Amino acid sequence: MPLWGGIEAGGTKFICGVGTKPNDIRAEIRIPTTTPQETIPQVIDFFHQQEKLEGTLEGIGIGSFGPLDPNPASPTFGYLKHTPKHNWVDFDFVGAIRREFKIPIGFDTDVNAAVLGEYRWGNAQGLDTFIYITVGTGIGGGGMVNGKLIHGLLHPEMGHIFIPHNLTEDPFTGCCPFHNDCLEGLASGLAIEKRWGKKATSLPPEHPAWLLEANYLALGLVNFVLTLSPQKIIMGGGVMNQKQLFPLVRSQVQKHLSSYLKVPEILNEIEDYILPPKLGNKAGLMGAFALAEQAAP
Repeated sequence: MPLWGGIEAGGTKFICGVGTKPNDIRAEIRIPTTTPQETIPQVIDFFHQQEKLEGTLEGIGIGSFGPLDPNPASPTFGYLKHTPKHNWVDFDFVGAIRREFKIPIGFDTDVNAAVLGEYRWGNAQGLDTFIYITVGTGIGGGGMVNGKLIHGLLHPEMGHIFIPHNLTEDPFTGCCPFHNDCLEGLASGLAIEKRWGKKATSLPPEHPAWLLEANYLALGLVNFVLTLSPQKIIMGGGVMNQKQLFPLVRSQVQKHLSSYLKVPEILNEIEDYILPPKLGNKAGLMGAFALAEQAAP
């Protein structure tokens, strides 16, 4: 089988791997996200080493934090755009990898990569319209409509939608550097930490933070349900590892929809409608493999 390289480029770390599918990952490494000058040479060195050990790569897929330019017809295809990570603004990501490896390079957002991973091997197999939301330090979203990843003008930025914010009940003004109290500004892991003065992982399950968090996430999901009519909503990211959060989010989605959509998936089967990724924390890396495969002739 063809051997693929994958890069899941996150805001805090890069996860790089070589393999063919979920049960055939030959090697994997985590590299801190610092600056392009520090991080990218380590990525390149990893793939060079693996080619010596495992054989020639047929392609490399990159799923990256953004905003970014995923349009192959654009003169800035493969570039990171005005990302909050200032050292990476206008960085030619695809070009940096392509100069070292004369092979096809697939490129998309990290969340769209996770979408593709779940579509190929996870909880979205057999579907053609679904979304993937990741809730971690920030909030990102990606999706597929009619069997194609969502792009359009650029790519989805689902974490930056605006949702109702009652300042009397929640006086926290938000932490998004661009929009203050957008969904990411109110419900990201960073927002939880800034609002409560503690990291999300240190808050007990009964803490009031979780009902507030579930309410904000549910408000976002309701907007996506009513706009895109997804067949499933897959939710990943570190914050969603809190086991008490999924039941709260599901019940709040039902509450906010107020029986408007009388479909069994939401009324009676919501545990299988809003659910974690089958691939777990491998969804992004597997999606990067799939991006590499798509880019290959």
